[in-house]
Amino acid sequence: MDGGELLIATFVLAAGTFAFRFAGPVLRTRVHLSPRAQRLMALAAVVLLAALVATSALTEGHAFAGFARPAGVLVGGVLAWRKAPFVAVVVAAAATAALLRLAGVP
Repeated sequence: MDGGELLIATFVLAAGTFAFRFAGPVLRTRVHLSPRAQRLMALAAVVLLAALVATSALTEGHAFAGFARPAGVLVGGVLAWRKAPFVAVVVAAAATAALLRLAGVP
């Protein structure tokens, strides 16, 4: 792919992204979802986020990431659930994983 094709592809993707983002506010008053569909969409967002966290926490490449990373994610999750400040959540999760790896836990 040469520079011209890459530039055209970038502009096409940018235009499509803008069109999708613009369609939301414009069509919001015209499209009405049932309360059940709204609940399902909210639940789907939570499920997708949980799947992303689980995949990132448990795997590295195509293999198990070891026990240190999931332990760090668990500590961060508990602190976030307890409404700890974001910086404290990140530092505690990273410190947990780092200390476990320092201790020899994979």
